[in-house]
Amino acid sequence: MKQKTILMLLAVVALSWAMTACMGSSSSANAMGGEVTGVKGSAFSEPTPFGMVPVRKGSLLIGMEESDTLWGSEFPKRDISVDGFWMDETEVSNAKYRQFVNWVRDSIIRERLADPAYGGDETYKIEEDKDGNPITPYLNWNKAIPWKKANEDEQRAIESVYVFHPIDGTKMLDASQMNYRYEIYDYAAAAQRKYRLNPEERDLNTDASHDAIRNQAVMISKDTAWIDDDGKIVRQTITRPLTGPWDFLNTYIVNIFPDTTCWVNDFQNADNERYMKLYFNNPAYDEYPVVGVTWEQANAFCMWRTNFLLKGIGGQAKYIQRYRLPSEIEWEYAARGKEGNPFPWESGDVKSDKNCFYANFKPDRGNYTEDGSLITSKCGAFSSNSNGLYDMAGNVAEWTSTVYTEAGVESMSDMNPELKYNAAKEDPYRLKKKSVRGGSWKDPESMIRSAWRTYEYQNQPRSYIGFRCVRSMVTDNSKQPKPSKATTKSKTKK
Repeated sequence: MKQKTILMLLAVVALSWAMTACMGSSSSANAMGGEVTGVKGSAFSEPTPFGMVPVRKGSLLIGMEESDTLWGSEFPKRDISVDGFWMDETEVSNAKYRQFVNWVRDSIIRERLADPAYGGDETYKIEEDKDGNPITPYLNWNKAIPWKKANEDEQRAIESVYVFHPIDGTKMLDASQMNYRYEIYDYAAAAQRKYRLNPEERDLNTDASHDAIRNQAVMISKDTAWIDDDGKIVRQTITRPLTGPWDFLNTYIVNIFPDTTCWVNDFQNADNERYMKLYFNNPAYDEYPVVGVTWEQANAFCMWRTNFLLKGIGGQAKYIQRYRLPSEIEWEYAARGKEGNPFPWESGDVKSDKNCFYANFKPDRGNYTEDGSLITSKCGAFSSNSNGLYDMAGNVAEWTSTVYTEAGVESMSDMNPELKYNAAKEDPYRLKKKSVRGGSWKDPESMIRSAWRTYEYQNQPRSYIGFRCVRSMVTDNSKQPKPSKATTKSKTKK
């Protein structure tokens, strides 16, 4: 009897080990005992994102060690460390931003082609799964829009997104309809202990009386938006008691068409009509940086670019970080290159030994063309810095994600520094300043230094401000950090 029992136990143990070996490390928690070896996932290697270069983790002294002798400006200084990230080689071009606009246009047309008011072709919208069960409706991008052979209803749907100039009759995309709706979950806010519903989790002090705070409402603020009956975008920031994780999901609707009139509004008493008409729409400017885009529109592009990517990469999507604007400190860290130079190039001058300019800016008081361009130049027309990034000085200044304060980096952490504030519509306008870096085609030498700081209001489009995207690396395995300090001595403009 005892011998049978022992044999049965040995059989169970053998079967257990065999199952563990067959099922792999993920089932090791079911083993009866032994050494702890860890549960490992499948291997993941992050591919280089298209059009981006790696900016490796490291440290740097941010700011200028001496005040600018020309402008008398004080720049906050601090030793910081940042993690690795991917950054666009060049500023976002008209061609790339126009892809965003066309995607929004096509999504509106597909919605209308599926609308009974325009013929009701249900194949443009998927509302059931393969078994006929109802699902959250989504557009069918596999079905082409009949641009050339449309019937009467289809033609009405297509033409509904266009308008005609009342004077010269030019057919134009109706900019007022180009609205992009997106949702973004605020993981950082949701992780804060002060927003926990359980009072024991909000306050870890075991001496505290949690009964005293148990009935206190936890207040949150979330952004929401909708389109009213008049077709106007309504944005509202709601403050209310926390009810659950959905309260950290923010909704935005942004009109994403660039303000082409910025060429006229930014320069009074100047003949810039040609740029207003041609710069965004004419193929001759495809590879020039997009301008007339607000901070809010730049963020909408980042979110669309993220969603566009995730739909195409399948199961690995859960590991990919979203596209976003660089923080002010990430931008300066990347611009200085691997050596931490005052400019994106090694020299302290703005010209090479062959008398060629390193960037597109205003070299003299009014001689915009001395560097070869009157306004912007093609993206990547000048040499890259040691990180492989083009136009980090001049061409167009660039939006960052950081709210602008005089204190700058002094008010931030010294590890991955950032300062964010999602201004509500009703907030004072002064709270809607966002940091802008790099200087532009219209700025003098002093303003294209990597440490130069300025700002613009988040809803203000300019003919000299564009942007580029970054994406946090899943992991940065680089072994050569940047130098811990860089001396940036200001230089009087000639």
